[in-house]
Amino acid sequence: MEAKDNQNINNNKKGKRIKQEKNETKKSFFSTIKRLIIVVILLGIVIFVLNTSKYYVKDDITGTTNLIINNRNVTSRLKENLILRDNDIYISLKDLRNFFDNYIYEEEQINKIITTYNKKVATIGYEEELININGSDKKISATAIKENDETFLPISEMTDVYDIEIEYIESTDTVTIDSLERGQVKAAVSKNTSVKNYSRILSRTVEKLQKGDMVIIISDNENGWSKVRTENGKIGFVKTNNLVNKITIREELQEEPQISGKINMFWDYYSEYASAPNREGEQIEGVNVVSPSFFYIDSKGNFEEKVGKSGKQYIEWAHDNGYKVWPMVSNSEAGIKVTSNILNDYEARQKLIENIINVSVEYKLDGINIDFENMYEKDKDVFSRFIIELVPRMKEIGMVTSVDVTAPDGSPNWSLCYDRNLLGNVADYLIFMAYDQYGNSSTKAGTTAGYNWVETNLKKFIQTYEVESEKIILGIPFYTRIWTETTDGSVSSKVVNMKDVESNIPEGVEKTWDEELKQYYIEYTSKSTTKKMWIEDLESIAAKVSLVSKYNLAGVSAWEKDRELDETWAVIEQEINK
Repeated sequence: MEAKDNQNINNNKKGKRIKQEKNETKKSFFSTIKRLIIVVILLGIVIFVLNTSKYYVKDDITGTTNLIINNRNVTSRLKENLILRDNDIYISLKDLRNFFDNYIYEEEQINKIITTYNKKVATIGYEEELININGSDKKISATAIKENDETFLPISEMTDVYDIEIEYIESTDTVTIDSLERGQVKAAVSKNTSVKNYSRILSRTVEKLQKGDMVIIISDNENGWSKVRTENGKIGFVKTNNLVNKITIREELQEEPQISGKINMFWDYYSEYASAPNREGEQIEGVNVVSPSFFYIDSKGNFEEKVGKSGKQYIEWAHDNGYKVWPMVSNSEAGIKVTSNILNDYEARQKLIENIINVSVEYKLDGINIDFENMYEKDKDVFSRFIIELVPRMKEIGMVTSVDVTAPDGSPNWSLCYDRNLLGNVADYLIFMAYDQYGNSSTKAGTTAGYNWVETNLKKFIQTYEVESEKIILGIPFYTRIWTETTDGSVSSKVVNMKDVESNIPEGVEKTWDEELKQYYIEYTSKSTTKKMWIEDLESIAAKVSLVSKYNLAGVSAWEKDRELDETWAVIEQEINK
């Protein structure tokens, strides 16, 4: 009996111990879960803080005047601080170069700054309170200044140059600059609201607005938020549904191109001793631009014109047929030294530009074609300056500037004298004269313009020199050369017009097609010499013109009218419009 009681006691103790162990296990489990929950919550808080803290970081630039250009705070990009003096706002030449004019420079000959922008060329000095804009002087209240060896210009006096409106907001020490070419929309806030640093509620407040305050809308309704600029020059986000009474202050200005579609152009050359050709009654299929050789610089550096009565009739004929007239300005009579003298003399450049403007207006032209060839390599930059200073003046009167350049093949006076990237940026069109791959001075017989050579150089324009393909006009030849090789190794050639090719092929001579050049080739013996010719015909022209669509070029221009076969224009038009 006693043994049984002891067993019951032991069983009870064992049950209590098991129960106690279970309770302790249960407590430990819940304690672990509790700790895990706390860790998860703390981790969530940390993640939340990390994810939202960046929206509360203060990124205001303090201690200096802030600059807002077209609704973007560019203060951190300024190379020099703005100068506020005597109610004028000065910005460094370096920063003007960065924000407005890549080609602004100081002309040492006249000790003045030359800046160009869109349709304006302006000159400002250090002494007289004058600014010259497109040839006309304007009185201003400031001059260029030097500060710590840096040049600063009074941008507040140059609003007409850069087509801007400028304001200084004293309360926030901010300067705002807005381009008048850009559209602008304002709106009122419908209730008291906060301008946020980011498009989310949980972000730093940039400024608090009162009901009725006006803002400039930068971008509208992005996920329920709109980016705005306040009257104090602060940039941030507000809820789109808090904006009312939108007002369009100005529309975006968009210029229509002079030519719609691809350009189909030809040069119409005649010497300074001849008269313009009489083309009355002619209609050339597909053509929309003509370039007669109206203007040139003579051997003394004078600007000469050869328009006359016949030239006026030519212009009338062209306009009656819907063709734009972009006459050539050539330096071929001037020669390399005279050209250099003009380009290196600021006053001479300006005189040449004024002459071009005057004749463009007088004869009601549509554009100009600058055909300067054979220049010193060292004059590359001053030739660029000439184009930089010419283009805005031409734009002011609604005219196009096209510039002829050769293939980038490394010849100093015929190739390295051009800054193709800059010219492609500044001019309306860059015309690649894709011919004379093997020319008159060549010591080896070869094609005038092989397809593979043309395409290779086009790629250089687009990829190496970064010229926009839509600004490149492809120059094509309406001629070839027949080469003569003698037994002593000498080589000579003569030009054969495209329309005369067949008459220059003896009977029985067979043509061989070259797939790389996309031309027919002939070779035959005549009086102990070897004759060779790479033929320009309808097939070779079609192949070259096909590059227009392949690379999305602006169009083609042919050298020169009256050397072609009659059927050529139909081939060009068909190929150019593919």
